[in-house]
Amino acid sequence: MENLACVHKESQTDLRKLHTDIKAGVMIVGNFLSSMRGNLAVCEELAEQLTADGWRVITASTKLSRIVRLLDMIAIVWRTRKSYCVAQVNVYSGPAFGWAETVCGLLKFINKPFILTLHGGKLPEFADRWPRRVRRLLRSAAVVTTPSPYLLDKMKSYRADLRLLPNALDLKKYSFRLRSKPQPRLIWVRAFHEIYNPPLAPQVLALLAATFLDIRLTMVGPDKGDGSLQRTQQAAMSLNVIDRLALTGGVPKAEVPIWLNTGDIFLNTTKVDNTPISVLEAMACGLCVVSTNVGGLPYLLTHEQDALLVPPNDPEAMAAAVRHIMTEPGLAARFRITLATAIMPARPSPRASPHNVRASVSRAKAWSPRCTALSSSPPGEQATHASATGSSRFQPSDMIWS
Repeated sequence: MENLACVHKESQTDLRKLHTDIKAGVMIVGNFLSSMRGNLAVCEELAEQLTADGWRVITASTKLSRIVRLLDMIAIVWRTRKSYCVAQVNVYSGPAFGWAETVCGLLKFINKPFILTLHGGKLPEFADRWPRRVRRLLRSAAVVTTPSPYLLDKMKSYRADLRLLPNALDLKKYSFRLRSKPQPRLIWVRAFHEIYNPPLAPQVLALLAATFLDIRLTMVGPDKGDGSLQRTQQAAMSLNVIDRLALTGGVPKAEVPIWLNTGDIFLNTTKVDNTPISVLEAMACGLCVVSTNVGGLPYLLTHEQDALLVPPNDPEAMAAAVRHIMTEPGLAARFRITLATAIMPARPSPRASPHNVRASVSRAKAWSPRCTALSSSPPGEQATHASATGSSRFQPSDMIWS
């Protein structure tokens, strides 16, 4: 009993210290574009979750134009510098990597520690082309996290102490339905962008139409404006399956589970990927998944256990995989058993383990003594949004980790 009392006392001390630490403000730098693009980014969900847990959160940026977004990020980081003691910066490949370099350079100038979170299936390829830039940026951060084993494996040569911090999925928002006898109802959920290869989906539909006379395909996602939506429509028309195709456009995050449950087989046609939330959402709803085997997907899915994996941009292989699910007795049930084992048990919520949060804040304090003064000041308003996110509240309970 004495030992139990000591453990309880230590736990209470940890919680009180965490409560003190989280009074300090945090800056989150990423793409907060759901109000305009329709799809909620992970950084937006993180901001909402931290706000719900009592953090004072400042976010940047909601600007759609790339140049304006960078300028807005710089302005917010500078203008609100007295309101936060640590920053979290989301890192992508391409021009966005330059934004991260610029923002982190400013954070170093104003003596603010920062945490980097690595994203995107193209980041390893970018790092191969620009190894010095990538190594310099990663080594300048207090902590570097990645949401996927794929990026952990591919990026560890640039910094050895990368931390795996998977994205969370709130299972309460997804209705799991058994697909013991899947129907020819295909569903695709992604943004219409070239890297996700949406025209592949109607090609698969056309190859299956002669076998499954009542087959239908629903494609859910916003138009990124690069012509992918128009190419998808043209492919459907030229293949005479436009009457079997439904295009919904972008939908609110809360409606994604509803749309997923209108289908039985989920198509993931992407050319480049990391750990797609849409695939996890499909699995949480119990759909059979057919996906390309690019990037981090083989790290996430085991072929013929969790899903069927096929080569990228191969409509015949993807159509054959769908046909395999529809015609082989027991295959869908085998997926169902795997999904029920992997998805259904609730995993620990971040609230249950304050150590990781406290450790990050403590390291930030070690980098910047100003944090001690900030954390002892009145918390004031719980969240300060320099840019409105336009997204719904995220409840961090009953999570599964990607």
